[in-house]
Amino acid sequence: MEEQEKKIIEENLKIEGQFKSGADWFFWIAGLSLINSIILLAGGQWSFIVGLGITQIIDTIGLEMAKEAGMIGNIIAFVCDILAAGIFVLFGVFARKGYRWAFIMGMIIYTLDGLLFILVQDILSMGFHLFALYGIYSGFKANKILKSVENGK
Repeated sequence: MEEQEKKIIEENLKIEGQFKSGADWFFWIAGLSLINSIILLAGGQWSFIVGLGITQIIDTIGLEMAKEAGMIGNIIAFVCDILAAGIFVLFGVFARKGYRWAFIMGMIIYTLDGLLFILVQDILSMGFHLFALYGIYSGFKANKILKSVENGK
């Protein structure tokens, strides 16, 4: 019986790890998106593929605005980037608390964001969006299992 209990505990820890890892994707997406924005708005030429497409569009607009309005264009863009990334931070916070709607809404919005890369034919970023979505979905599935165990089903 002791061996059986050990296996159950190990399985529960594994599922809990998948749940937390899936929720943590939202934080990685938000953080790397902001790093990408800082790099691009500072004149850099590279970025992480895990970032949000919408922040890249915002940054491009901000750089164009900066040509006319100076630094204010970059500031406005970065404030918009913070808002976009903040949404993903909120998804991460609520997903970590076990709210399934946060996983679902986050996956829907991240899928829509990934579709932006079709416009610029960035296959690598689209592929990474799919990889990240798989990670988030794994967390969602693990959350569902933990909830059913919690409810005694």
